[in-house]
Amino acid sequence: MVRPTSVTPGLLQVLKSILEKEGPKSLFRGLGPNLVGVAPSRAVYFACYSKAKEQFNGIFVPNSNVVHIFSAGSAAFVTNSLMNPIWMVKTRMQLERKVRGSKQMNTLQCARHVYQTEGIRGFYRGLTASYAGISETIICFAIYESLKKCLKEVPLASSTNGTEKNSTSFFGLMAAAAISKGCASCIAYPHEVIRTRLREEGTKYKSFVQTARLVFREEGYLAFYRGLSAQLIRQIPNTAIVLSTYEFIVYLLGDHAQ
Repeated sequence: MVRPTSVTPGLLQVLKSILEKEGPKSLFRGLGPNLVGVAPSRAVYFACYSKAKEQFNGIFVPNSNVVHIFSAGSAAFVTNSLMNPIWMVKTRMQLERKVRGSKQMNTLQCARHVYQTEGIRGFYRGLTASYAGISETIICFAIYESLKKCLKEVPLASSTNGTEKNSTSFFGLMAAAAISKGCASCIAYPHEVIRTRLREEGTKYKSFVQTARLVFREEGYLAFYRGLSAQLIRQIPNTAIVLSTYEFIVYLLGDHAQ
């Protein structure tokens, strides 16, 4: 097995290198497609998750772990299938190397380049790794729903202030979401590395299994966890805010309906 001779640079070293070689603007590559894709992605995911949960509650024990697992998996499958082209363009823009001062491709130029060089199939590079990443979503929601159930069973300090109780519940859900996402990301992170390698332009990586074998043979198993710290810094607060906000909106809509 071939092992890399150089030490893998850390998060701060990579940040310093990007700033020195390409400038601060390079830190915002892929922001356009990310902004375009986030809202539809979340909307599709939670709509599918809620609908799937209703269906699976009629098949399995209501609100059981099995229901949460199948619901999360179904929603992630639909969302990944629909949104992969946007995330593909985002990743390709992030991977683009440029000399400081040179002009970088915008979102439309990048999408056009992918289509001209690779066709429609080019927009679905890394989709198999995204499907493998469904395991992360399943783990996240299984842990989150279990923690949420525990929060409901824990008696809060006696208080007649409903606002205080709702505030405590909201921050409790944020903590539950952060813990669940942190655990899921650490367990299922290798698919992120494989997906990014597959989305690189003109590389030797062709399929999910081939990429996994190649990375392991050439760089060792630690290569599957490169960038994990940056992923945790990005995903944990994001998921905590999104899930707690979702629960809050569902609560408000339910309370208004009553």
